Amino acid sequence: VQLVESGGGLVQPGGSLRLSCAASGFTFSTYAMNWYRQAPGKERELVAGINSAGGVTNYPDSVKGRFTISRDSAKNTVYLQMNSLKPEDTAVYYCNANRLWLTYWGRGTQVTVSS
Repeated sequence: VQLVESGGGLVQPGGSLRLSCAASGFTFSTYAMNWYRQAPGKERELVAGINSAGGVTNYPDSVKGRFTISRDSAKNTVYLQMNSLKPEDTAVYYCNANRLWLTYWGRGTQVTVSS
């Protein structure tokens, strides 16, 4: 099983980034997919989730209206479009696949929002 994140980097406040997570080694279409983040000294938190069919998404209030999760089952990839980024969005962003008792994690990609 592999989850490989990409697309992180340094962006100015108000800017945008799109993260990608390429999945392999499991049946992607049967797993819910999530994005988490962890800032230094803080616990890992969920920032976006999408169900296996792609029709249901969920976000915490902190990112609602700014972040959008989507998935492409033909490419076995999940995306996180992040707009109107704020310095408090700075963190390592992790891709997660979840089905019943099974859960897989990527290694993360750093997002830094700074002027």
